[in-house]
Amino acid sequence: MVEVCSPLREPLVKGNKTLAQITLDVCRPLERRPTNLWWSAFLVSSTMLLLGIVAVTYQIMTGIGVWGLNRTVGWAFDITNFVFWVGIGHAGTLISAILFLFRQKWRTAVNRSAEAMTLFAVICAGLFPVIHMGRPWLAFWMLPYPNDRGSLWVNFRSPLIWDFFAISTYFLISLIFWYIGLIPDLATVRDRAPPGKRKSLFGFFSLGWNGSCRTWHRYELVYLLLAGLATPLVVSVHSIVSTDFATAILPGWHATIFPPYFVAGAIFSGMSMVLCLMIIARKVMHLEDYITILHIDAMCKMVLATSCLVALAYGIEFFTAMYSGNPYEYFVFMNRALGPLAWGYWIMVGCNVVVPQLLWFKKIRTNVLAVFALSLLVNIGMWFERFIIIVTSLYRDFLPSSWSSYTPTLVELATLVGSFGLFFTCFLLFCRFLPMIAIAEIKGVNRYARQPKGGHE
Repeated sequence: MVEVCSPLREPLVKGNKTLAQITLDVCRPLERRPTNLWWSAFLVSSTMLLLGIVAVTYQIMTGIGVWGLNRTVGWAFDITNFVFWVGIGHAGTLISAILFLFRQKWRTAVNRSAEAMTLFAVICAGLFPVIHMGRPWLAFWMLPYPNDRGSLWVNFRSPLIWDFFAISTYFLISLIFWYIGLIPDLATVRDRAPPGKRKSLFGFFSLGWNGSCRTWHRYELVYLLLAGLATPLVVSVHSIVSTDFATAILPGWHATIFPPYFVAGAIFSGMSMVLCLMIIARKVMHLEDYITILHIDAMCKMVLATSCLVALAYGIEFFTAMYSGNPYEYFVFMNRALGPLAWGYWIMVGCNVVVPQLLWFKKIRTNVLAVFALSLLVNIGMWFERFIIIVTSLYRDFLPSSWSSYTPTLVELATLVGSFGLFFTCFLLFCRFLPMIAIAEIKGVNRYARQPKGGHE
């Protein structure tokens, strides 16, 4: 029997793939030698990572005085990068957990990579609070481990502690959720692998998966429970991060709008990063039949929706500052738009508010190169958003006598480059050794929008 596409819906998998073809297409990058393009990308990312390792080692040995911080600007690049990477990690949980609970079938082609991206982004985020401690070898003090200090514990009112709790919880739940979803595909790779270490390794991590009805039933139940458990993390994690600022008394920070504002911005930047990675993987690994224009279009709509929420938050901030009658609050926001860092503010507005409005047009949403360029601009804009929020509330304080400027040092820039190197190195290794598309889930939607038609091929 041949199949034809529904006149009402576009299929999620193109090319009339058989189940065997899906397995072959997804497993092919794992079973062949890496291409020269993969090696080139890995060389660049590992060089960036090495640069970051050198910079972090130097600043640990010397002290965080090598940063451009001063008595006025106590937070800058380190917290900016921390908040940026936490935001990037939100898209994985959104695509995997929330869209799964809402039964959005298009998520199946991108959820595995988005989950992996979440883990790598959270690892990058977790590095910055540890470095910021000044004595990272004492980071284990934040763990609730048995000790001989009696009633002496960490300060639970410190934002650093709550950041640690949020990041560790988010990473643990995301890791379990990602691994559970991998188990059926690990068993598929195990069955295809020739006898040897590789087969034994995949056999160990597939936990004896046999594909029986009872196994699938238990798997789907656990996956559903983990999705329900992971969903609140999308709201809670970045809400805790935003509370670091909202509980301060500095103008520009103490705002009740910060938790929803930061969550919307996190999803905004995270979805943009997913689009960047998926468009590259789609072309390099020849996955156009699985990551289709339909997937790109759906993610673009989510980027557009969250961009409108972020734009609304920007407007509310200015309205609140003017309506409050507080001269300090009014000054901070006018200084953002017209002060020494106005160039960064308008880059933020241009990339986060103006540019995404192009996604109202379907021709833009279905143009792969345009979407890729737009996604890069959004990530640039979201990094500047965190930088502007943090620095402009600090470098112009209540007293003009304490005003100061801030310029990042080469060590800070190298640390930022190193975090990107860590992220892309981990993602390239993931694409090389694990299925980047959920084989079992993509098979479940293979016949979506297809109608059987009489006749033989």
